[in-house]
Amino acid sequence: MRTSEKVFFKNVSGVRLCGIIDRPADEPIATALFSHCFTCTKDLKAIVKISRKLAQLGIAVLRFDFTGLGNSHGDFSDSNFDNNCEDVMAAVGKISDDIAAPSLLIGHSLGGAAMMTMVHQIESANCLVTIASPSTTQHLADYLSKTNPDIIDKGEGSVEIGGRTYLLRKQLIDNLRQQDLPATLQALTIPHLIFHPLADDTLPYWHAEKMFELTGGPKSMITLNNSDHLLVTNPADCDFVASTIHSWYLRQQN
Repeated sequence: MRTSEKVFFKNVSGVRLCGIIDRPADEPIATALFSHCFTCTKDLKAIVKISRKLAQLGIAVLRFDFTGLGNSHGDFSDSNFDNNCEDVMAAVGKISDDIAAPSLLIGHSLGGAAMMTMVHQIESANCLVTIASPSTTQHLADYLSKTNPDIIDKGEGSVEIGGRTYLLRKQLIDNLRQQDLPATLQALTIPHLIFHPLADDTLPYWHAEKMFELTGGPKSMITLNNSDHLLVTNPADCDFVASTIHSWYLRQQN
């Protein structure tokens, strides 16, 4: 029977992060790391469903909260994309200590960008999956600065996302603009599976097309029709995504 265990670990700055390890009933065939979207958490319904389904299929998954979100400590308003990447490496250490080094990296939205950025530093990783992820971090920087110009003009400002209000600082936008995700994509060598909703109102479909064009290694892309950014519209999406990841991952190991 699949089990779920809450775990805690610290990032390089000493901030205590929280995660959930979804374990298969038997010895796992692989271990995976799953990172969430901007201002989301490990408990996003899609992430929970996909992780649990993967565990049922034999893949152990660690899903975790970035600094200042969910059950992780720290101040979200002081964090940025670089901090997310540091949190990814801390999670790599945790799953490596508890089960085995992750061979499969999965990221949703900006969490996918973090996985793309860090894959070169995770030697155990041999497969990458991104779900509704951006082809550039400039998109989010532009969106946030337009949503509340105070972030740039006054150094900080509040933005409402998903019904919750977050205080964001200029350093976050500056940090997003410093990233070169297209170059990172071109440098990828491991297999990359791209999922993207066709009618994604948060990240337009052209991001997936651009990612597919840029990705340097073996690549596959699956369009999710009648879906949305958080995979809520179509209840069958999560099982489909998880089952496809499982089959695709095993295919890459042959």
